[in-house]
Amino acid sequence: MVNLTKLAAPLDVGGVRIRNRVFLAPMSGITDEPFRQRAHAHGAGLVVSEMVASGELARGRAGFNLRIRHSGLPVHMVQLAGREAAHMAEGARIAAGEGADIIDINMGCPAKKVTGGYAGSALMLDLDHALSLIDAVVGAVEVPVTVKMRLGWDEGALNAPMLARRAEQAGVRMVTVHGRTRCQFYQGKADWRAIARVKEAVSIPVVANGDVSSPAEAAAILVQSGADAVMIGRAHYGAPWIAGGIAAAAAGEATPNIPQGSTALADYIVAHYEDMLALYGVESGLRQARKHLGWYLDRHAGGATDDGRKAILTAFEPAPVIALLRDVFSRDPQSLNLRSAA
Repeated sequence: MVNLTKLAAPLDVGGVRIRNRVFLAPMSGITDEPFRQRAHAHGAGLVVSEMVASGELARGRAGFNLRIRHSGLPVHMVQLAGREAAHMAEGARIAAGEGADIIDINMGCPAKKVTGGYAGSALMLDLDHALSLIDAVVGAVEVPVTVKMRLGWDEGALNAPMLARRAEQAGVRMVTVHGRTRCQFYQGKADWRAIARVKEAVSIPVVANGDVSSPAEAAAILVQSGADAVMIGRAHYGAPWIAGGIAAAAAGEATPNIPQGSTALADYIVAHYEDMLALYGVESGLRQARKHLGWYLDRHAGGATDDGRKAILTAFEPAPVIALLRDVFSRDPQSLNLRSAA
């Protein structure tokens, strides 16, 4: 495929070596430690923590240490969000103290609860303030700092190239661009060609993000954007192996550690479930895991009954959930949708 082999090559980010150029995007409430470990095991080049609110982290709010805890992977990357320079700097110091190799600044989240606090993609409305946060983080830590952004707030303010250029001048070592504006949220098609304007504006690596779920789409986004790497988010719902599958395709190899067959898939999903219970505790873990179980059911067990699905997603004890999962996912593999990179 045109240009796909580029994704198999390592990438240097401020002196940190990334093993390939297909990344797992940071996703709030999704890319926790168990999910990142799986994506890495399947071959994703870089995995990023879920977004961490810098103010809550700086104030020591309970539970936030789990989001920045080092999971033993070769590269530990933490994404911070916030509006206050002092909190962003302190959050970065705390994350670096926990072993973060790269600190990413969120300037792309479109969620109202984030932009309503003038963080995330709302920072693209005030580039001077956005730069004050970048300066604070870069000045607070020795590790490389990166930024994730959108094309702009809306079609009338497509200022990602300007933000990227100023970020590079401030010491940022890589930028990721989602090919939509904030006001688009996730509607319509990501504009991959618009990312090319960011690539033209800077000399640091540019990562293209938005609507990639297959090797063909990864090749297309590289051609249209000229980017150095690809970041993939929502395509991973119910399939933590997507980034690794694309990286493997780029290298002409098989996706590592894919569950082969229905019994292996059942074991895989149960192990993911149990790891979440171990991380969060049973009460919280039951709630946290439900979205993942729902995605696994949607993607791989279309034949599951409504009653069986409801029982899995509403149970308050782990044992019946595990028994039901093994029953549903251990059936005839023809009823499953087990695909390695799509």
